Amino acid sequence: MIAEIGLGLSVVAAGLWSGLLLTVTTILHPLYASRDAGGFTADMRRFLPIARRSPTNYVLVIALLVAPVLALVGLWLERGTGVVIALTAAGLAATVAGPLLISDRLAEPNYAVILGWDPDHPPPDWRIARARWMRLNWARGALTWTAFALFLAAAYAHLQ
Repeated sequence: MIAEIGLGLSVVAAGLWSGLLLTVTTILHPLYASRDAGGFTADMRRFLPIARRSPTNYVLVIALLVAPVLALVGLWLERGTGVVIALTAAGLAATVAGPLLISDRLAEPNYAVILGWDPDHPPPDWRIARARWMRLNWARGALTWTAFALFLAAAYAHLQ
C-alpha cells in the first residue's frame, strides 16, 4: 500500500510539474523571446518574484522528492521487483537533478542577475542571460518529463 501511494503521488507531482514547465517553455518562452531588452527585463521583474515564491513550487518540489522516497520504502518493504525499484530510483534522480539542483545551483543565480538589471538600461549582453534562462527551463523540463515517464512506467509495472 505504501508503494502504491508513493508511486501515485510521484506520477501526480511529476505530471503537474511537467505541465508547469511545458507552459513555461512553449508559451512564455515565445512571448519573452519577442521582447526587447527593456521589455524582457520588465516582464521578468513582474514574473520572477511571483514564480520564485509560489507555494505551488515548494509543494511540488517537496512532493517530487518525498513521494518517490516513500515509494522506494514501500517497494523495499514489499520486496518489489528490481525493474520497478530501478524506474522509481531513476525518476527520483531526474527530479533531484532537474527541479532541485538545476533550479538551485543554476537558475536562481541567473534570476538574481536578471533581477539586478535596470529595465531602462539593461546590459549589452542581456541576451546571454535570457538564453540561459530558456536553456535551463528546457533542461528542467526534459528531466521532469523523463521523471514523469519513469514514474508512470514504474506504477504501471508495479500494478502488473
